[in-house]
Amino acid sequence: MKLLVINGPNINFLGIREKEIYGTQTYDSLLEYIRNICGKENIDVSFFQSNHEGAIVDAIQDAYGKTDAIVINPAAYTHTSVAILDALKAVSIPAVEVHLSDVSAREEFRRLSYVSLACLKTVKGKGFEGYRDAILFLKEYLREK
Repeated sequence: MKLLVINGPNINFLGIREKEIYGTQTYDSLLEYIRNICGKENIDVSFFQSNHEGAIVDAIQDAYGKTDAIVINPAAYTHTSVAILDALKAVSIPAVEVHLSDVSAREEFRRLSYVSLACLKTVKGKGFEGYRDAILFLKEYLREK
């Protein structure tokens, strides 16, 4: 299984930004956490992070024909980006949306997710563990398919 993990704006600032919401673990520790899970599950993983919407769209389009599944944390673009939604729909790669915090328990505007309309599932409020849940869900989904 080839997996692409996409992280949106400010995820690269984990451990620095809003520690009361996102904790003190860094982006590098998130990548290491995901690598360890994928190593144990025999999953070939690659990563992409950008603070730019168009770059995320490009990464999704670039995954077409090369990637079996996508885990995406679109961060703030969750609530605003029809472009990311359309890119996910265009490539039709099975995807799971992940959020470190429980976005439904935060500000009202965070309760809307355009991206979820193109995803099989959304995992929120589980911190790093949410990525594990998404990865294992996708592995099982592809195995059954």
